[in-house]
Amino acid sequence: MPTTGIPPLGVTRTPDGTQFAVWSHNAARIDLCLFDGSGDKELRRLPMQRAGDVHSITLPDIADGTRYGLRADGVYSPDHGLWFDPSKLLVDPYAVELDRPFRHDARLTRFGEETADLVPKAIVTEVKPVVPKRPLFASGAFIYEVAVKPFTILHPGVPEEKRGTVAALAEPVIIDHLASLGVSAVELMPIVAWVDERHLPALGLHNGWGYNPIAPMALDPRLVPGGVEELRKTVDALHKAGIGVILDLVFNHSGESDRFGTTLSMRGLDNLTYYRHATDRPGELINDTGCGNTIACDQPVVRALILDSLRHFVLAAGVDGFRFDLASILGRDMGGFHRDAALFSAISADPILCDRVLVAEPWDTGPGGYQLGNFPHPFLEWNDRARDDIRRYWRGDRHAVGALATALAGSSDSFSRWGETATRSLNFIAAHDGFTLMDLVSYARKHNEANGEGNRDGHDENFSWNNGAEGAIGDPEIAALRQRDVMALLGTLFASRGAIMVTAGDEGGHSQGGNNNAYAQDNAVTWLDWSKFDHTLVEHAARLSAMRRRFSVFGETAFFTGSGDIAWLRLDGKPLTVEDWEHPATDNLVMMLATEDRRQKRSTRLAVVINRSHAPHPFRLPASLDGEWRDALSDAPAPASASARSVTFLIEFF
Repeated sequence: MPTTGIPPLGVTRTPDGTQFAVWSHNAARIDLCLFDGSGDKELRRLPMQRAGDVHSITLPDIADGTRYGLRADGVYSPDHGLWFDPSKLLVDPYAVELDRPFRHDARLTRFGEETADLVPKAIVTEVKPVVPKRPLFASGAFIYEVAVKPFTILHPGVPEEKRGTVAALAEPVIIDHLASLGVSAVELMPIVAWVDERHLPALGLHNGWGYNPIAPMALDPRLVPGGVEELRKTVDALHKAGIGVILDLVFNHSGESDRFGTTLSMRGLDNLTYYRHATDRPGELINDTGCGNTIACDQPVVRALILDSLRHFVLAAGVDGFRFDLASILGRDMGGFHRDAALFSAISADPILCDRVLVAEPWDTGPGGYQLGNFPHPFLEWNDRARDDIRRYWRGDRHAVGALATALAGSSDSFSRWGETATRSLNFIAAHDGFTLMDLVSYARKHNEANGEGNRDGHDENFSWNNGAEGAIGDPEIAALRQRDVMALLGTLFASRGAIMVTAGDEGGHSQGGNNNAYAQDNAVTWLDWSKFDHTLVEHAARLSAMRRRFSVFGETAFFTGSGDIAWLRLDGKPLTVEDWEHPATDNLVMMLATEDRRQKRSTRLAVVINRSHAPHPFRLPASLDGEWRDALSDAPAPASASARSVTFLIEFF
């Protein structure tokens, strides 16, 4: 238990029996409700005893598998931020397993209506701890973002009963694919229990991403039917293959949403404490997340819940790290974001968490929410600025080459402002939120009509292009242009300083039909059709990954000094001049890197030749002193010209 001054919460085995404990400052009374094995019949309702703000009860006859829930009584006055309603069965925030998924129903939003038949029951579960090992990867990692169900639901090599689940990731055919790509770690999009947004059922849609959680430790039975044991076995199988596991967690908001949302857990237990409210209007939820509410991460009890959740996944499953959605919320209080927030300090000081890989999505939608470069070490940060600059360059925007070089070199403009000497950038060009990589080069505008919001949802500016026609048209010439652009984008990403991320399916040309906000498309829009993978792209990504592992420069994060470690050249081999950098139409450049070649076991030079022109361009590299220049991806002799729309890697071969 972290040193937060709060007694153990949730279910704890003691010499006297099993203790159930929950925190609430404002509740007048909390009852423990025990259910039968089906979870459908309430057997006992027992009042919990209060000591300060902790309500607890110890029972001598509780076995593993017991189903339970909570009910909280007190003042019901939403205008004052009080939502106590004993007709609402509530899920323990410390639940580690649930007997069923959440489902939305209007009764969950109305006072006085019984909800026990709707709400999942927590299951008393003995979690067997593992001995966590140091993360398998560090700087320069290749992270592979995975939505578990879409990734595995259609894979013919996965047993049918495992498709769409975390267990599928442990199947040899999946591990072989990850290993062939040279993935350092999979980043699993949310697998904890979530509920659909209230507008989706009427549209016949479901949340397929999981970014609408209720219980931060409880795995969703749809994705992890075997509970924490299934996760632990999968992590172990991936670790044996040398692949780490990062969990994408959401501590910025909950699926209880705004004033018109559901009462499922924290709202019913103590809405005023768990969520942030307007100072002068306690009934008004602050919405710095765009999701209806904002979790009060500066509250000690909330901070303890987050720390305990992280510790749970390390100790119960051995995960290597965490990605935090809308992570600026974690450092917020009523005064704004603080890079020295108590939660960040507590994570760094915690003996279980201090060596975990931490990844921040460094923004939220509230005032001052964009915080790229402002998180404390050792957080990696999603670098959307580099993403957009790379996209603008390849789209053909003018005055784009300087920003491209900055992104390739690790974005020191963003990550050196606090005196740091190394980048913490996590570079990506496409992620779950937005166009797929193939759609980025196939659609000039979004096409989200299937989401039922009149195409108003999702980002309008994607810095995308369509290569002459919008969407899938069956023209082989346009298809070839798009394949070429995807290869160039992947080459740019793999050439960048810092950690990198590819979203599952992008290496195979997966398309979502131009939908750039496919959270509600739990269907063929997001499911990967492995039979349609472009294996030329897959093989290209694998070669790029092998090249990245071969050269030490890509595993290093220190900012370049320009004193022999990096040089920027024109295609004629001469240094780029100020005029070249500032010319609005500069289309190409060479990034010359000093590096260790792990295959040759000696220091050498690597030239990254980037040509966004639609025509091939001849180039000349500095003469090799002892050897010759070769293609680093194929070992073929160096070509005399850079292909149109290409990234070429050339190694000084001895």
